Amino acid sequence: MLKRTIPAAVLALALAAAGVAAAGAVTHQSFRSTTAARATAGSVTLHKTKVGKVLATSSGRTLYLFLADKRGKSACYGQCAKFWPPLMKKGKLRAATGVKAALLRTTKRKNGQLQVTYKGHPLYLFKLDKGSGQIKGQGQDFFGGKWFVVNSSGKANKKAAPSTGGTTTTGTTGTTTQSTTTTRY
Repeated sequence: MLKRTIPAAVLALALAAAGVAAAGAVTHQSFRSTTAARATAGSVTLHKTKVGKVLATSSGRTLYLFLADKRGKSACYGQCAKFWPPLMKKGKLRAATGVKAALLRTTKRKNGQLQVTYKGHPLYLFKLDKGSGQIKGQGQDFFGGKWFVVNSSGKANKKAAPSTGGTTTTGTTGTTTQSTTTTRY
């Protein structure tokens, strides 16, 4: 009985290890390719959000400016760029309806690649915005400055994003409390 149990346990352990390794490789590759796909663009559009119409990628992902950027140069590198991926040029830049083509340009990053700018502001996505029209990065103060969505004139839209907190009922007395989620990096 013991002779059959040991090879079966070894086989099960080997299969489990192989499955974990394969899942890790697929997950890592998937994250890398989706990050690269989200952070490149040829077309900049206007998209409706809860704070109004703002610049977005052709897939509707909201674009932000970083107030710490100076003279058209990015101040967001390293860990900052992991949470706020710069919008990199891919092909010819195109301005969709409502976006002013004359304001679309590029700036060279430290690695020599070209980042898309609008009215001199380098553009970024926010890692926690997962879908079209989300503005979870609006008004955040991280990595040495504030982040805001960009309107069609190239200015920061500083309207406050609607609260992400919710109302909860606690106990049997019916007391309600407001909770707000704050994310720190």
